[in-house]
Parts: sequence; structure tokens; C-alpha cells
Amino acid sequence: MSTDTAVPNPPPTHPSPTLDVTALRAATPGMRHAHHMNAAGAALPSAATLAAVTDHLHLESLLGGYEAAEALADRMERVYRSAARLIGAEPQDIALVDSASTAWQRALGALRLKAGDRVLASPSTYVSSALHLLEMRDSHGIVLEVLPADASGQIDLGALETALREPAALVTIAHVPTSSGLVEPVAAVGALAARAGVPLLLDATQSLGQLPVDVREMRCGIVVATGRKFLRGPRGTGLLYVDPELRAITRPAAPDVRGAQWSSAYQYEVVSGARRYETWESSHALRLGLGTALDEALDLGVALIRDHVTELAERLRAGLSGVPGIRRTDPTAAASGIVTFLREDEDPRQTVRDLRATGFRLTTVPASHGQWDLGRRGLERVARASLHVYNSADDVDALVAALTARERRRRGAGEATSETVSRTASGLPSGGTPGSPTPTFAVPGSATPTSAGPGSGSATPTSAGPGSGSATPTSAGPEPGSATPTSADPVPGSATPTSTGPGSGSATPTSTGPEPASATGTATVPEPASPGPRTAASSRPTGSAGDRADVIVVGAGIHGSSAAWQLAARGASVIHLDRFPMGHTEGSSHGRTRMIRRAYPAEIWDGLVDTAYNAWHELELASGQRLVTTTGGLYARAAGAPGTLRGPGCENVDHARAAELFPGLRLCEGFSAVHDPAAGVIDAQASLTALAALGSAHGVDRRDGCAVLRRRRDGDGVRVDTDQGVLHADRLVVCAGPWTGELLPAFAQPLSVVRIVNLHLGSSRRHLLEPPLLGAFSVDVPDVGLLYGIPAFGGAGVKIGLDHGPPEDPSVPAGPVTEAERDRLLGLASRFLPAADGPVEETITCRYTMAPKNRFAVGRLPGEDRVLMAAACSGHGFKFGPALGAALADLAEGKERPDLDFLSPAAMGITDRPGPGAGA
Repeated sequence: MSTDTAVPNPPPTHPSPTLDVTALRAATPGMRHAHHMNAAGAALPSAATLAAVTDHLHLESLLGGYEAAEALADRMERVYRSAARLIGAEPQDIALVDSASTAWQRALGALRLKAGDRVLASPSTYVSSALHLLEMRDSHGIVLEVLPADASGQIDLGALETALREPAALVTIAHVPTSSGLVEPVAAVGALAARAGVPLLLDATQSLGQLPVDVREMRCGIVVATGRKFLRGPRGTGLLYVDPELRAITRPAAPDVRGAQWSSAYQYEVVSGARRYETWESSHALRLGLGTALDEALDLGVALIRDHVTELAERLRAGLSGVPGIRRTDPTAAASGIVTFLREDEDPRQTVRDLRATGFRLTTVPASHGQWDLGRRGLERVARASLHVYNSADDVDALVAALTARERRRRGAGEATSETVSRTASGLPSGGTPGSPTPTFAVPGSATPTSAGPGSGSATPTSAGPGSGSATPTSAGPEPGSATPTSADPVPGSATPTSTGPGSGSATPTSTGPEPASATGTATVPEPASPGPRTAASSRPTGSAGDRADVIVVGAGIHGSSAAWQLAARGASVIHLDRFPMGHTEGSSHGRTRMIRRAYPAEIWDGLVDTAYNAWHELELASGQRLVTTTGGLYARAAGAPGTLRGPGCENVDHARAAELFPGLRLCEGFSAVHDPAAGVIDAQASLTALAALGSAHGVDRRDGCAVLRRRRDGDGVRVDTDQGVLHADRLVVCAGPWTGELLPAFAQPLSVVRIVNLHLGSSRRHLLEPPLLGAFSVDVPDVGLLYGIPAFGGAGVKIGLDHGPPEDPSVPAGPVTEAERDRLLGLASRFLPAADGPVEETITCRYTMAPKNRFAVGRLPGEDRVLMAAACSGHGFKFGPALGAALADLAEGKERPDLDFLSPAAMGITDRPGPGAGA
């Protein structure tokens, strides 16, 4: 396919059979964990490229940097030869640099542009190049002219020809822009520039490696390119080509010892080749990695790569055309492996965040990276997918399916929830800005809304649903063909005897999560409230207004802490109670980590899972911490066993493929698994700490060690008797985990509390039990039960447990792990985790509150609309904590949440007949 036509010919119908995509994927470690579609940002390197880098670093550690460079000098020379061969040049015409921007700056510096020199630039010019030209206009007085685009989006060749009738110093064009799949007619531009005697500077950053580049055919004087994009080289690499004739009349603006000889006290000579533009200091390891990537591209053949990626891109564009609400934004001359699009009424950053949560790696491009293109077209930002040799039609189809499914859920949820707002890192759980008027919390049926109440807060764990972790291949709700309903998400809370209050240590560094400039999210979140000054709980006298609040929340695990924060942030005064001291290990939310996953047994869960991922992102923004780490997940069972998991982005794999994905997990023949690339690890301890701090900032009155004795109706509100006095509120939210049946007797019969045991294990080969060699997992072991685990994370060893256990009375303190319990888990570890050969680092007990069909109970208590609950999360509720907290706040405000009807108490068979604890 010629690159000098106005609109390139369409790609072949099928990629050449000589391109072995399966082998290429297997040789690309990153493809084990996600659908990577961001080659235009930084493509995934091959295992060979990675080895070239690490092997040389190892050699430097043994010999020293200079000595290692000398030992591999011949290999380094081959890098120049490979780069030259790829673009039709000679090795002496090539300079190796650390980026395309550095190459650009060295080339323009050598041209010594001066006042009045005209530079003709294409609309496709990259941001860094444009910024340099604008600076030279202001500081050097050059004349910068941006040429128009034609109807196809390409540079207007007629306008260029007209502009070249006057003297010009340079023509510059990007072969493929960063902002779309456009391919510019470079050969035609080069011919016009050569006829006028003007050098052409080609930015091949987004084309080299996916499209043919021939400097002679294209009449290029200068070419700049990076290694990290379609060349699949390491970051920190790039190359510069300068034509010999142009090199003869240009000199580097800042000579370096690498490219010049200091011949006498006041004289120096530059070397004859392009290495005059290099500097002495560079990463030899990265350059050798680039050489490996160049050789791989040459071995495959760029024409074959082009055919493959352009066919996939056309397949994606065609697929996007059929997705409601999606608008393609590529110009008509798009013919590369880059595809851009928008979703109606949604910031592309949110679209990409949601896709990342389902295992797709895309990015966005703002107008600030392409004002002469996106700005000219009135596009503030676009979502961008970019494909490479390791992508297949399955990746493309999966992305289209994920967008289609999300649009279906989004449109359905839009009728139930009108609030999809952006969040900032100010600690506010939804849109609005700090300093805005604090909203009051209007309780339905109340005469006057009360102001937000006092605060002090920390999160202690008693909430139901410990395990947001492991995905079991069994039912999380009614599943056709499922025999016995066992737990759908077995990760229990691990017990750590350290404080979970503000200031306690976090297993995960508190680096900022997603970018603060969040677009609209899909999670239902509250209206913002300015934290504002509040009265401290400790200064309030007994019997004062401090014993009344808009809402009382019982239980300080993940659900109760999330609800307390959400309510307070919307302006409610909140009293938050927990029967145990902070940091206790009697409930379900304590410990280091939990699991999050997309894989669930039935489609009815998909919308809530989607909301859960968004809610965690909202919490990350509000807290300024990274709380969720994507590791991927494998959920295995014996072939032919009943029940299975499915979900957006998930795929079924055999035991051999499972071993490739997670070498740390050993499955024998006869097992199959569901791979969920979006699964990951939640930093449970840091999450509770963050929620406590946010609640405190919004005035939550936290009272630890305060047990609820009974509750009853109190006119239009509720009365709660505690062992420290009587409290009154308009609403009561119960998130009491194992003690739900005690506070809400109607649930005593259907719910059961079971004992769960976890071990953290050390290893002599710890890397095999850490991401990416191990992620979240579960194995349904015949005649044993569901073994689940979380990889070594945050300094702790791999965590394992069984999702079932004996009944346990929550009124009796949980006993330590027994030798029998320990030995049973160690036996399973030796069978499925051979690298878990180290000591037992920690033993943990926690409690699951199990409900029929492993569903939850979320919603208003039948017959008592002023009592709300989220409990009985059956071992898989932690992942839903922030989402259910927001849902409880919605319900407390009188909003309906039909998306949660399948989890309502009524769906569990709870009637509207008040139980004995309801009072008169």
C-alpha cells in the first residue's frame, strides 16, 4: 500500500497467514494480563526485548558500565545498522537518542533558524514539536505557518504547493498524528518540498514500526522517531536520521564529546556522521533493547505489520459504528492502527477508566496535545485505541462487546439514577467544588432539614461481607443448573491487630490514583458538601443535641464506613456506632487485602460490579490514595463441574493457558479456569483508614466501643438504646455483619455466621507469588471446597483460605487458628502453590454472614421505611462497599434504587411484619 496517496488503499481482507499472532502474544508477557490497545502510547515489548535490557544491566553490575559497553560494542553497532535498514538509510546517517522530542530539538538546533525564516507545519504536528516552533517564533523571530487540511483530514497539498512558491526554511509533517488514525501523504509532500529545495522534517513517531518509512522515496531530510511506540522498544529510546547533504551544511548547536573532537585549545571538529548529534551519556541497556525490537520488526516485515494492524483498525471502526452512543472521530483518511472515538455525554477519561476496569488498556488524547488538529475540529478530548501485532480480532470484538454492554447498562441505569457526577481529590464524594455551600440533608417526611453534625471518625471493622476477594465459580445468586449455592466470593477479611483508624499504616503506598480531573462517573454518588467547621464529639455534653442526628449508622466495617461518609458528605448529621474498639478482629472487614473481580455467575450482577469499580475510583480520588491494584484473576474448577463464572472481558482457558497467565499457580490437567483480566487486589486496611478520615472531615460522630442494645420506632424517627445512652435519629442504617440477626430479628432465621480461616505464607521464590506471575485466584477443589487466594502484596505473603467453615456464635470471641485448620490449608498450598514453601507469616480468623443463594440484603426493611440495611454479604461483599454506601445514602434521601431490587430484603423472603426488635 503506497503511503503517498491521498486516501490509502484499504487493507487486505485477512492478515497474512505468516503472521503468527498466537506466537507473538505468547512472546509478549503483558498480553497475559489485559487487552492492551495502547501501542500509540507505549507498546508492549517482547520478552526478548525485555531480556536484552535486563541482561545488559546484569552485565554492567558484573563488569562495570564502560567495560560492559566495550564487551558488546559489536552488538551496539548492529543497532545502527538495523535502524538504517528499517528506513532505507545508511548506518552513519543514524543517531540514537532518548526520545523523538530530543531528536527534534537536536535537528532544529542544527538548522540554526533565524528571524524571518519560514517554517511550514502540518495540522498533524505533535504538541512538543508545536511548542518548540512557537517558542522559536517568539524568541528567534521565525515565521510559523500552519497549513490547512483538506476534506479527508490530510494536509492540503495545493496549499503546500502555493506556500512553497515563496522561500521557506523547513517543511515539517507528522506521518501519523497522536490524535487520530490519519496517514499523511508524505511522499507527495516530500516531492513538493524537494522541488522547492526545502528540507522535509518527518515526525515518524506514530508510524515507524507500523507503516513503511523510506527516506529516499519520501525525500526526507530529517526523520525523528521514538522507540517505545510501534517499534515496541523500551521507553527512553529514539532515533534521528539526517540526510548526508543536509548534514554537510548543519552542525549541532551543542556539540558533545560523543560527536566532536576537541582538537586544540580553541578548535574542535564534529564527526562526519549523524552521531555528531548524540551525547556521551546514554543507556546502553535500553539501546540494546531497541536493537532487539528493531530486529523483530524487520524479521516480521513492516508491510505485513501494516496489513495486520490496519485490518484490525478497520474492524474496530466498523464495530464502533454499530455501538449506540459511540461516535467515531477519525478523519476519512484514517488508515493506520490508531482508532479514536467518543461516547455521547461522557468525558473520554471516564470511558477509558471504565474500560481499564474491565481489562482493556486504552488512553485519551486531549486537545492540548493537538490544537492544530483536535482544537481545529472542536474536540476537547478523544478516547484512543491503538493496535499492534499482538492484538487479534478477538481483542477487537471484546472491546466492541464491552462498549455495547456498558452502553446498555448505562442507558438502563440512567432511568434509575440521574446523578453521574465527577469527583475531585478534595475529599468530596461527588461533583461541585470545595467552598460551595454545604447542602442540608432533607429526610423525606421531615419538616425541617437538619444541618450536618459533628465529627470524629475512624473505621473499625464489623461490616458484613468480608470477602470482596475471591471469585468462586459457584453461584453468587440463583444460577441455572447450580446444585448447591456455595459462596460466590470467598475472600474473607484477614485480621491484622493494628489500628485501622486515621494515621495507621497502609500496605499500599499512598500514591495518587487516577487523574484528579475526573470526568463524569457512573457510580451513584452523593452531592458534595463542604467539610466546614463542626463541633467535636468529645466536647458535646451528654444529653445535648449530640444524642440526636439525621442518621445513625451501626457497624464500622466497609459498608457502614462508606455509608457514614456518603451521608455526611451530603449534609447529614451522622452518628456512627461500633460495638468493638477500633482495630478489632471479630467481624468481617479487618485485615490487609480483599479481591475485586468482574467475573460473576450471572449477568444480573454486572451492573452492580460496574458501579463498584467506579465507586472505588471515586474513593481513590477523594482520598488521594491508590486503593485498587489490577492483577488479573483466575477462577478454576475441575472440567465438567457445575456452575461457572463469566463477565465482561473474561475468557475461558485450559490448564496450560492458566499456567502461562499465572506461573505461580499450578493446575493439573482436567482443570479449566475463567481468566478475568480486570480482577485485582483492594488495600482493605488503607480503604477503611481513608473512609474514616473522610468521614471525620465531614463531621461524622464516630463512637467506638458503643454497643446497640435495641432499637424501636420513635414517632417519625427511630430510637436506639446503647450501653452508653439513648440516641434518636430520623433514619437508622444497619451494617452490622454477623450481628445483623441480633439487631434485626427478622433475619435471625435466614442468616448464618460461619468461621473462616486465612494464612499468609512466605516463599523462597517470592516473585512467583507476586503480580504479574500470580494474581487473585480460586480453585474449586473436588471433595474439599473452594480454595481462594490473593497474591503477595504490600509486604505480606500470599494469602489463602477456604470459603466455608463451621458455624460460629458471634457473641463469643473468635478463637485462634487451630493446628488442624492450619495443616489443611498448608496441604492445599503445597498442591496448588508450590512456591509457597516458606513459613506461616500470619494466621487470621474472620466471619462470613451467609444468606440464602449467597445474595446480600440491601435496602429498606419491609414495613419500616426508616430502617435501612446492607448486610449478609455472604463472603463477597467487600468489593461493593463504597457502591453500597452510596446506595444507602440514596435510599436514606428517599431515592429509589431499582438496580438493587434483586438484593432487597423482600427478595430474601423478609416480610413487612415487624419483628420483635422493632418496638411499638
